Amino acid sequence: MNAPARYLHTPLPQPETARPEPATEGQRSAPALRILTCGSVDDGKSSLIGRLLWDATDLYDDQRAQLLGEAARAGGTAKPDFSRLLDGLAAEREQGITIDVAWRYFDTRTRRIIIIDSPGHEQYTRNMASGASHADLAILLVDARHGIKPQTRRHAAILDLMGVRQVVLAVNKMDLVSYDEARFRQIETDFTTLAGHFNFPSPHAIPVAAVYGGNVASRDANAPWYTGPTLLELIDTAKGRSSDTEGEFRMPVQLVLRDGGDFRGLAGTISSGNAQLGDMVVEAKSGRQARIDRIATFDGDVDRAEAGAAVVIGLDRDLDISRGAVLAGRSDVPTRSNNIDARLIWLSDEPLNRHRSYVMRTATDTTSIDSIAVEGRLDLETLQIDATSEIAANDIAVVRLSLGQAIAADLFSHHPETGSFLLVDQLTGATIAGGVITAAHDLYSGSAAPGGYVLSSETLWRGLCVDLGRSPQDLAEFARRRSEVLRILRDAGVVIDDNA
Repeated sequence: MNAPARYLHTPLPQPETARPEPATEGQRSAPALRILTCGSVDDGKSSLIGRLLWDATDLYDDQRAQLLGEAARAGGTAKPDFSRLLDGLAAEREQGITIDVAWRYFDTRTRRIIIIDSPGHEQYTRNMASGASHADLAILLVDARHGIKPQTRRHAAILDLMGVRQVVLAVNKMDLVSYDEARFRQIETDFTTLAGHFNFPSPHAIPVAAVYGGNVASRDANAPWYTGPTLLELIDTAKGRSSDTEGEFRMPVQLVLRDGGDFRGLAGTISSGNAQLGDMVVEAKSGRQARIDRIATFDGDVDRAEAGAAVVIGLDRDLDISRGAVLAGRSDVPTRSNNIDARLIWLSDEPLNRHRSYVMRTATDTTSIDSIAVEGRLDLETLQIDATSEIAANDIAVVRLSLGQAIAADLFSHHPETGSFLLVDQLTGATIAGGVITAAHDLYSGSAAPGGYVLSSETLWRGLCVDLGRSPQDLAEFARRRSEVLRILRDAGVVIDDNA
């Protein structure tokens, strides 16, 4: 329904107005904030962010003039199509939907803002998941006419999976429901219930009319019953994720460097904590320790480096270290495990196929997957985990993964960089799932019942499968032999943990 005539919408600013002065480097008092927009298709994500850019940034004159010119040529009361500031692909403009993730940058008076505009169509859920992995705060949009839909719930679950804890619900298109407070309050209640199923400590809902700018950068006179912050005010006061420098030291090793002499350095990016000369560190897979005696950067040697720094670390003794190793502080070492519990989002159009070979990729490590035991799948209506053994496109599932080789495993809740992973099709190289580690079981301990037996993949590689290599065909044959051994042992009455 159209808004009654008594509602006077905020007039559109002209090109020569709404020119906020961006903060200079010295004026910024808050760290940069990465914001993801998400929600179901056609809820107005690109329009909302386009309007935010229009109202709160110093767009070029030709960008403003182009949108105003297009609206003028359309005649009547046509409004600028703010989504055109975001939708960059030809297919996006033709179909009127977002396909790829769009990145935009602007400055408020206190901080640099990085906008990640993600697609809402179910077909492009993988792109939304990719964007969520970078976000500090998420703006989850719903259409005031339709409320929360299954795709809204899916996006909320993905935000929770990716560790996004600050979530704002923008109830858009309030002008199309006559700024009905009762309608907004009902959606707000539904959102509070939804947020209760996930780790969103302080959910907040805002009524907005993106095309008119209501409650985007300025308060909406058409909704006097709403007294909370505007979207821009909330963005200005939001917090980034906890600084990675506050955690325990982690550095996944990317490669080993030599200078032609005696120096042997371990290159990588520090993912959390800091490294200092003289610190004792542990190589997580072997448990061997050494002392840092050199930290080299592109700008020369330093005494200390923090999370985010690309460095080459020299140790006071030679350890057998290669790509895939993880250096850690002695007080908090990753678990060496070939048996992990995880939550994942299935990104492939093809369902889980146990006859195909999959590979796990962590920060810098790669290992084969021996088995994927599906424990349940999220029901988007009830938000409960339903028992199932299958996974299909866009499913969010709880699984146990048995790995061909041990990895240095962290819990995602403690160390996101080393607690997350991708699953890749061994044959095609396509990414088929992204996940986070929720539990890592000590190597070989598994979860076998007392008196039972844990069948180790490494035992099979050293014995029955010693003739096999690591080609896709050999990995498929390994999986077949392993399954056959499990069947024979079970038929003999042996209690087996088939996830080890």
